[in-house]
Amino acid sequence: MSLFVREASFYKRFFTLTLIIGLQNIITFGVNLSDNLMIGGYSESALSGIAIANQIQFVLQMLVMGVSEGLVIMASRYWGANDVGSIKRIASIGMRLSILVGLLMWVIVFFFPQSLLSLFANDQSVIAEGTKFVKIICFSYLFFSVTSILLATLRSVETVKIGFILSSTTLIINVCLNYVLIYGHFGFPSLGVQGSAIATLSARMIELIIVCVFVKRYDRKIYLKLRDFFTIEMGLFKQYVKLGSPILMSNFIWGIAMATQTSILGHMGAAAIAANSIATTIFQIVSVVVFASASATTIVIGKTIGEGNMDKIVSYAKTLQMLYLVIGLCTGAALFVTKDYVLGLYTISGEAKDLALQFMTVLSVTVCGTAYQMPSLTGIVRSGGDTKFVLYNDTIFMWLIVLPASALCSFVFHLSPVVTFICLKSDQILKCFVAIVKVNRFKWVRTFDPYSSDSKETAV
Repeated sequence: MSLFVREASFYKRFFTLTLIIGLQNIITFGVNLSDNLMIGGYSESALSGIAIANQIQFVLQMLVMGVSEGLVIMASRYWGANDVGSIKRIASIGMRLSILVGLLMWVIVFFFPQSLLSLFANDQSVIAEGTKFVKIICFSYLFFSVTSILLATLRSVETVKIGFILSSTTLIINVCLNYVLIYGHFGFPSLGVQGSAIATLSARMIELIIVCVFVKRYDRKIYLKLRDFFTIEMGLFKQYVKLGSPILMSNFIWGIAMATQTSILGHMGAAAIAANSIATTIFQIVSVVVFASASATTIVIGKTIGEGNMDKIVSYAKTLQMLYLVIGLCTGAALFVTKDYVLGLYTISGEAKDLALQFMTVLSVTVCGTAYQMPSLTGIVRSGGDTKFVLYNDTIFMWLIVLPASALCSFVFHLSPVVTFICLKSDQILKCFVAIVKVNRFKWVRTFDPYSSDSKETAV
């Protein structure tokens, strides 16, 4: 058996999925960038307010993404086995869970906005701006939850172009409405952060309508109907819970950890909040290929296991790891080269700009680690069926190492925001050593009976 893959179809499938999902992600993050740029020109307190408010949105995204990833892992296997009926039943389970998450988050945010935002900052002007934003944006949570599950279901059967079209539409709508509503053009009132929230809410509503029309009229693989979401198969539900609950818990812990990171930096001043928001947004845009490669891996590995081609798993995993390293080096170089130019687009204080520049320099190094360990663990290992490992790994690194060390830097030793930021991102390098061992031992492949909660390790 060859150590690396020599099948042209493998590379074509991986890079096609990565490219299309990456384009979708870059446009999705482009929505956040447009918000940042337009609000950044309005006021720095407004930018900081949206930055901390978006941490709540990030927790929601991580939870819904957890539900979606469990769906994709299971459904892609059934796609490999040509079992469309099971894919529909898995979609029904995912939809119920995602709607529940969206409703719970809406209740918490709508009724306790100031209490939540005060966890991330102590500047009252920042909290006031953030409160205006979340009181409106929380109504988009349910639309986002439903759309995400529909897109995940389509992605599991390798229908990914609709995600790109949807994200493009959302970006155009969001940018246009931001221009009109934030600054009050064409006779509309100047609404500031409230205008930005209304623009995003409108875009979320329209994207749900578009994806529903696509599923109803143009999908030719699954043929989802509304009645499919009113049935549930208990055997699949038990398996989904066993496979997906560690992913959901891991994403929840990760979302809370990212919010905690923002809280640590947020108590170091408004400039640190703004710098972190800018650096993180630019990082997300530049590193879209990294995250897309993990999503593509989930589909490729899951479908391969579903097809029963276990003999291909070793060479696929070896090849993918080499591709991740190349992607990481290219991403780090792109972030380092473009950081000065991008920062010139923002209207912020000199202190915030200097901090953002330093934060982006740190990220241009740590992204090389992210590009390897993240798709290796969340793409290869999770799609193989070993979903608990990432939960344990993230919990140990984030809550026992990174956050305690960063809190000490900030609150005890009173070190600079840059040193604290380095501590916050150090796990991206440290996890690489764990990923190398875990992936290449090949004990992460699990097969399961769809009508029971049992699973077993499979030799490859």
